[in-house]
Amino acid sequence: MRKIRYAVAMSLDGYIADSKGGADWIVHEPEINFAALFGQFDTLLIGRKTYETMVKAGRTNVPGMKIFVFSRTMREKDFPGVSIITKDAAKKVRALRTEEGKDIWLFGGGELFRELLAEGSVDTVEVTVNPVLLGGGVKLLPGVVPDTRLRLVGNRIYGSGMVSLRYEVVRES
Repeated sequence: MRKIRYAVAMSLDGYIADSKGGADWIVHEPEINFAALFGQFDTLLIGRKTYETMVKAGRTNVPGMKIFVFSRTMREKDFPGVSIITKDAAKKVRALRTEEGKDIWLFGGGELFRELLAEGSVDTVEVTVNPVLLGGGVKLLPGVVPDTRLRLVGNRIYGSGMVSLRYEVVRES
């Protein structure tokens, strides 16, 4: 079964985007091999707000990736090349997990992360902490979150001061 991996950059004070939804605060780290990172996935799960930011930046196509955007208001005909999921997010994610393929990247959206975490659909939480304090913006996990236990399974410290942390979600027996 494919894994759902929430992999995200975060400021030291817990934000995944600045107050305008931007990410230009993310530190450039030459040691990170983005081609290898993207090569681990063939599917992106994206929340509406994150996708709208991608549209504004002109980055709506990711070669080699199937893109699923979770939105109650967007229409698929307006966004060719992506699948819009308007309801039953957890059901769609469960179905995607059973398909053949690489891992699935829960790419963006704190609200989508919270919803899928509550449904038990997230397998790993992979956060790269940037040595930046934003003071506001989009939180890693907005609103009320479920009590979720995590087990550290990997970490790396980069010369830039970034720290990558990889946790597995501990499933209740």
